[in-house]
Amino acid sequence: MGTLHQEFWMSEGLGRTRRERQSGAYRYYLPTRLRDMHIALEPDVVGDVSRAEYAIVALNERTAALRSSEGIARLLLRAEAVSSSFIEGLSIGTRRLLRAEMNLGSQEAFRHDESAAEVVGNIHAMQSALAAAQADETVTTETILAIHRTLCAGTRIERFGGVVRDRQNWVGGNSYNPLAADYIPPAPQHVPALLDDLAEYCNDQVVSPIVQAAIVHAQFESIHPFIDGNGRTGRALIHLVLRRRGLAPQLVPPVSLVLATHAQSYVQGLTGFRYLDSAREESIRGGINEWVSFFAGACLASCEEAERFERSADALLVEWRDRLGSVRKNSALDLMLEELVGMPVFTVKLVVEATGRATSAVSAAIERCIDAGIAKPLGNQKRNRVFEIPEVINEFNIFERRLASPVGDTSMEKPVRAVPERLRHIR
Repeated sequence: MGTLHQEFWMSEGLGRTRRERQSGAYRYYLPTRLRDMHIALEPDVVGDVSRAEYAIVALNERTAALRSSEGIARLLLRAEAVSSSFIEGLSIGTRRLLRAEMNLGSQEAFRHDESAAEVVGNIHAMQSALAAAQADETVTTETILAIHRTLCAGTRIERFGGVVRDRQNWVGGNSYNPLAADYIPPAPQHVPALLDDLAEYCNDQVVSPIVQAAIVHAQFESIHPFIDGNGRTGRALIHLVLRRRGLAPQLVPPVSLVLATHAQSYVQGLTGFRYLDSAREESIRGGINEWVSFFAGACLASCEEAERFERSADALLVEWRDRLGSVRKNSALDLMLEELVGMPVFTVKLVVEATGRATSAVSAAIERCIDAGIAKPLGNQKRNRVFEIPEVINEFNIFERRLASPVGDTSMEKPVRAVPERLRHIR
């Protein structure tokens, strides 16, 4: 799967400790190009992949039948972005994220909330990956650079957006030298050719979509082509592959929620993928099979939880309509209810844009939802009012909490990462 190459690190004398100021030899990893890789999966791993593909297809068929499918897809994409960002040390709550999205036009709003800006950037990167997949164009290195550029826009790392690194980077250890790093990616002179090879593999139409997404993600993380934002961009590429291959036309399951919960196994899988060409064939095959099996399992688990969330969202819609009584078909209220599942924090303007109905009709519909205990105003302002749907936020929090439990049930095993609490009073 690759080779190790020795280089010498000459310290610039920076750092507080002797170890940080140290000079010395290090070895970077140069992965094998994907066009030269032979992937032989074990029968049980083929079964894992088949089950994951079936689950994604079934999830998308069920989603397509729901009137609120677009809203559910939007909300699950946000769950994916939150967890993908959490893996990189960025943690924000549901409400904070949803409000941050509404403040996109205000740089002042983000000035003191860089974490929120970066998670919103992650949402946009995943949306960019899905848009690139739907464009049905050949994936190139520029496609990958554009996703990264979108991720970084409006954040502290904006100047690095879409720029392939020209220096050595590393994972773990300290910030001053790579001598104690956990992983050292290829030297910068190798990166452009490796990215071209990766982009070419993204266009493959023969290999299983699940296998392709797993290999693309692992290879991208091995290349680590950017100064920052590699993990989030690599997970956005999962969306690109699964949507482009037609496996997930409606909804890509939020795989990052599972990866974040099983972070140690995730890192071990990526490490096992990076076997050396000099290793025994059984070891190389074992590393690839372990990674593909883990990735397929993460896809399967995220599909199961996404289906549970869909059922909960659909039940909410039924309950809302029961509370409201008569709702005229295609009225502002009728259209708004379908949107609220994916818009748990909203303004009158957002609903007007989503439904195409007049401001007066939308305002009246919102008042009916407030009276029915569905919507709740935030704050006391008379203009530019903001509203939230506590029941959707609560379901979203439950969904996050379940996937943060290693066994998918917080009553049996507590979440292993920071997750929002359930709302105690939602009406």
